[in-house]
Amino acid sequence: MHVNKKEIIDNISASYSLLTEECKGHLYSSSKILYFDKNTLLVTENQYANKSYYIISGCSRAYYLKDGKDISDWFAFEGDFITSIQSFFAGIPSPHYIEVLEDSVLLEITRESAEALSQKHHDFERLTKIIAVKTMLQQQERIVSMQFQTAEQKYQNILALRPNITQRVPLTHIASYIGITLETLSRIRKSQSRI
Repeated sequence: MHVNKKEIIDNISASYSLLTEECKGHLYSSSKILYFDKNTLLVTENQYANKSYYIISGCSRAYYLKDGKDISDWFAFEGDFITSIQSFFAGIPSPHYIEVLEDSVLLEITRESAEALSQKHHDFERLTKIIAVKTMLQQQERIVSMQFQTAEQKYQNILALRPNITQRVPLTHIASYIGITLETLSRIRKSQSRI
């Protein structure tokens, strides 16, 4: 797949926060386009994650391992950024893993480049803030949903946001994200297909 990096940066500017041509030029020269095979780990638990990724194509997830169980915490698709937030921004070891779920094309920005761009360009600093706030709001919505919604409601919410998620993400990951067993998710899917 051939990727036009200039177009990708224009897309980021248009969908998140407008960047000046000068800032776009600096982002162009300080970022890389990378190709990853399905199931590649971008970040492992306890690793210092100093890279952030914008998903050009493909999808990925963040997950924890707790008592040998794999618990999905976050899915990201085309047009989303993904990184270990705590590690990238606070410089602490990552509490989770990040893996690509499909063959993926990503735009990589290192923390060093992001800091240099933020120092030089207020518009890049604003972009970073908007991405961080969007991510925090998504995580906050997830916490509220985990506390107050039924398993059926949580599953419906995921489908409303990503109608084709079940074709792209294994059901075991969706079940762990909602906080239910695969059997319970299968029952929910069966009962909904009868409606």
